[in-house]
Amino acid sequence: MQAAAALLRRCAVSGLRAAVRRPAGPIAVLHARCYSHGSQESDEEFDARWVTYFNKPDIDAWELRKGINTLVGYDLVPEPKIIDAALRACRRLNDFATAVRILEVVKDKAGPHKEIYPYVIQELRPTLSELGISTPEELGLDKA
Repeated sequence: MQAAAALLRRCAVSGLRAAVRRPAGPIAVLHARCYSHGSQESDEEFDARWVTYFNKPDIDAWELRKGINTLVGYDLVPEPKIIDAALRACRRLNDFATAVRILEVVKDKAGPHKEIYPYVIQELRPTLSELGISTPEELGLDKA
């Protein structure tokens, strides 16, 4: 009986080995790259997404700062309409410090391109007046 069991095990194991044997030739490797194949967002869609984000009526201070932080991480200076929406969100939250900080960040993001910041301030002037927000220059923060 034991001999029969041993013979059966040997046959089963040799059958399994034959089933999992690798082919003698080389194995073909398929390379897959994980590039994004999604559609590219246009500038208008990007602007609309951020304006919608900052125009949320129930936005809280954390979401405002998270949005600004994410926006600053991009390699661009936000369009005035995005900044306008962010400043209006600051006003809804009565967060004057964040509003001024946004303007400081815009100036910093403009970097060596000295014509960008004055253009942004020119475009935002009606909003700044309406909301009662002073620029960092008006507050003397550019001299510190």
